Amino acid sequence: MFSNNDSFITGEMLVRYYELNKQKKELELEMNQLKDMFQTYFNNLVGSNHKGEITISGYKLQRQIRKTEKYNEDETIRRLEELQLNELIQVVKKPDDGKIKAALNLGLLQPNHLEGCVVTNYTPAISVKPITPR
Repeated sequence: MFSNNDSFITGEMLVRYYELNKQKKELELEMNQLKDMFQTYFNNLVGSNHKGEITISGYKLQRQIRKTEKYNEDETIRRLEELQLNELIQVVKKPDDGKIKAALNLGLLQPNHLEGCVVTNYTPAISVKPITPR
């Protein structure tokens, strides 16, 4: 690991990161506002679920429509059971985190019973904020 005497990170780097992150948030906000305007334009021009395209000042603005379909789980399971097509229904076994925690709290289950079962993930996150003097 690095000691505090090793200056691989400078104050200028922190300032630059902070400023870039601030600009990124401002840009994302402005881009989202423009996207909303473009969507409204195409909704009025061709309808809400239709693709569209215009060319202005040498730029082409296109809207594509992506369609995704999935089955309503409850209704589809009910219908397949009515049709006696149970082999088309997946049975998924998975631990119920809430019930496991409750069982641990009540003493019905001991932590050593689940030894080797818990998977822990770590995700690093960077944050830079100015320190305001008091």
